[in-house]
Amino acid sequence: MPFDSFDVAKAAINLAISSRASEESMIKDLKNKNILAAAVDIGGDFNSSIPKIIERAVVASKRSGITKDCHVHDGAVIGATKEALMQIAMKANGYNIGGKIGIARSGEHLSICIFMSMGVLHLNDVVIGLAHRAVPDFK
Repeated sequence: MPFDSFDVAKAAINLAISSRASEESMIKDLKNKNILAAAVDIGGDFNSSIPKIIERAVVASKRSGITKDCHVHDGAVIGATKEALMQIAMKANGYNIGGKIGIARSGEHLSICIFMSMGVLHLNDVVIGLAHRAVPDFK
């Protein structure tokens, strides 16, 4: 049964909010359902971390087999990651952040979720950004 963008987005969200301990089993369960997935930790000063966050999303998607090494797939991951970052930029601008990126794909649907804590000292807030791209299916 093919999954739609809603299912793939839920998978990306669940990965982004999961603990590192449950992440591996979650990725295996998703793979059994024909959803490829990956997650990667992020952190640092929000503004200076943006290029590194985008790079980590691209590398994680390639290493996990979610995307191929081609400009169409790279562009989709970069675009979705930037869109998710822009959804949270006004709130995170100027703060230190720490969190995780969840990446999920099934067929032509690719979703990226960024879940992070941000703040100063113990005064933290939580923010989430989510984006979807349609990419050519590869077989």
